[in-house]
Amino acid sequence: MGILELAIFALVVAVIAGVLGFTGVAAGAAVIARWLFGIFLVLALIFFILVLLGVTAIF
Repeated sequence: MGILELAIFALVVAVIAGVLGFTGVAAGAAVIARWLFGIFLVLALIFFILVLLGVTAIF
């Protein structure tokens, strides 16, 4: 499971928990989803820049 899929899963958990009234769980899952999505964006940007610079895989 990739990092983006984990972020989407945490977001779904946050929405469901919010609808059911579990505000603490919803807030925690939303924070986790936000962090995972942020990490995903940073990594995607780094890899995009590396591709533009012509860096190839080491392994």
